[in-house]
Amino acid sequence: MLARRLLLVSLLLSLCGCLKAAPQPVKGPLQGDLFWQGRVMLVGDVIVEQGASLTIAPGTEVIFLSSPPELDLLVDHPNFPGSELIVKGVLRAEGTAEAPIVFRHRDPAAPPGSWGAVNLTESPSATFRYCRFTQADSAVHSQQSAKVVIQNCLFEKNLVGVRFFSTDMLIESSTLRDNGAGVRFHFGSPVVRRNLFEKNGRAFFFTSFPRNYRIEYNNILSSLDYQVVLGEEVPDDVLLAHNYWGTIDGALIESRFFDGRRDPYLGQVRYLPLESDLIEKAGISWSR
Repeated sequence: MLARRLLLVSLLLSLCGCLKAAPQPVKGPLQGDLFWQGRVMLVGDVIVEQGASLTIAPGTEVIFLSSPPELDLLVDHPNFPGSELIVKGVLRAEGTAEAPIVFRHRDPAAPPGSWGAVNLTESPSATFRYCRFTQADSAVHSQQSAKVVIQNCLFEKNLVGVRFFSTDMLIESSTLRDNGAGVRFHFGSPVVRRNLFEKNGRAFFFTSFPRNYRIEYNNILSSLDYQVVLGEEVPDDVLLAHNYWGTIDGALIESRFFDGRRDPYLGQVRYLPLESDLIEKAGISWSR
């Protein structure tokens, strides 16, 4: 009798909508005008096709599940192993200080590199405001001449925070901490200003031929390996004036650069004039 009553209660709850089925993970190609809100789970290579648009509402959690091999077909660079969001259309991810958007792995304890990237491929534009990225290979990765805006975002515990090639990139008022690399790029024309870089393996990695960049008024602190690394295709000097390096001791600052001071083939980081104290209002203005 008790079992029959429990079954009846369960059926009634289901009929009145009190019991809801677990949401199905998003997978495969997507088209049209898309709107994500609440908790959205992704598995495998999820592709926002050309001509489509994706808007992500404040407070949304975009959760990347571990991918079976049959859904993770794009694993070689410029893609990455694991589930990833590949965007060929327009992306708008605009949270608020009270309700940031979170991009993370399903397991809160998963290590960096547990999912691939928000991978902008042929995307004409993407905007990220008040977003938190954690546990990715390369949290935001842009491959083409897209216009990308990143403001008031938090990147922590990723292999790379922001990685790009030939991109009109703005990174502003954001915090990048505890990543293998904060910003890694070649070519491109980034503006990187009023950010906090802290406890990354390396804050900046210039891999080849930086051009038309402006990197200024950032607090660049406590990198574990080097503050700045120049790759083998950076024979010219790199201009990084008007940043604060955690000290005003020139010898100490220069000791944290991997540049022409260590390998004469490379250019040198030109960091003067420098800021003599912490720059106010550099980094995110919220905490979650």
